[in-house]
Amino acid sequence: MAGVTYDAVTRRYPGSSRPAVDALDLDVADGEFLVLVGPSGCGKTTSLRMLAGLEDIDGGRIRIGDRDVTRVAPEERDIAMVFQNYALYPHMSVAANMGFALKMAGTPKSEIARRVAEAARGLDLAPYLDRKPRGLSGGQRQRVAMGRAIVRQPQAFLMDEPLSNLDARLRVQTRTQIASLQRRLGVTTVYVTHDQVEAMTMGDRVAVVKDGLLQQCAAPGELYDRPANTFVAGFVGSPAMNLLTVPVTGDGVRLGGIDVPVERDAMRDAGPTVTVGVRPEDLRLAHDGLPLEVDLVEELGADAYVYGRARLDGTEHQVVSRVNGRQSPARGAIVHVAPDPERVHLFDGGSRRLG
Repeated sequence: MAGVTYDAVTRRYPGSSRPAVDALDLDVADGEFLVLVGPSGCGKTTSLRMLAGLEDIDGGRIRIGDRDVTRVAPEERDIAMVFQNYALYPHMSVAANMGFALKMAGTPKSEIARRVAEAARGLDLAPYLDRKPRGLSGGQRQRVAMGRAIVRQPQAFLMDEPLSNLDARLRVQTRTQIASLQRRLGVTTVYVTHDQVEAMTMGDRVAVVKDGLLQQCAAPGELYDRPANTFVAGFVGSPAMNLLTVPVTGDGVRLGGIDVPVERDAMRDAGPTVTVGVRPEDLRLAHDGLPLEVDLVEELGADAYVYGRARLDGTEHQVVSRVNGRQSPARGAIVHVAPDPERVHLFDGGSRRLG
């Protein structure tokens, strides 16, 4: 096993006006589960494919452990890749699919059988080793693809949206199994997804990418509590953080008809206006505050999300607040919301975090 390093790695496709991946610097520790997440076309899959050797690199270097693999052929990088489409051989049994790469490498049959049986036990596939892929569910097929990677005992696992073909229930179940298995094996893993909930629940750290540029790489809790910029703030969290541009006052910011106090150190680099970020759970119903006309109430049992419209300086904004599900307002009602002053996020005109 080994860590992975991207050192100013760049990939530019012919005819493109900007790089698909632009000077990516990223270190993945030995045994770490790192998730690359971002919207479609942001460069996350290209980053993974460069690590696998399936895409050329136009600048920078990639290392696996102490070895520079920038110009090394894919089959010589000692990695195993899991794709979203499983890529199983339909005429082979589960056991044969899992052991096929070892067979091609000339591994003794007894060793293949031992590794396949061991991986099958860890993936709850032992009862299905004699079945063909057509006799398995989607989640089981994905676990077979995982098993095929595990038996090779590579230095790193690379996973490209492996759960995207599964339904919602199976995605939750299988992502729990993958995360648990990775921690048990301790193999360095780079995992690509566009689903921020999946990223936040699986990764030791999450790297958020936009337009080929790394925006922030941190533990899930830090991404949520201290986003580096407005893109990360709006991308991480469901529903997304409320982002409102408001004027600066003497002691803080003015949000509609209320003044929200902010520590002076956080305002040191602020201009006349800042972008205020407030998570829905930190924007609470109040007797006075920002008036909000309720458009929709999403009932979730104990909690409810109130979606509404608020006017700030003549501009209408969409605002979301989480409230007590047993005391939620009616559609069309006017309610007042106020942020928790200790949970307000501030960003400057260039979208960078203040304080």
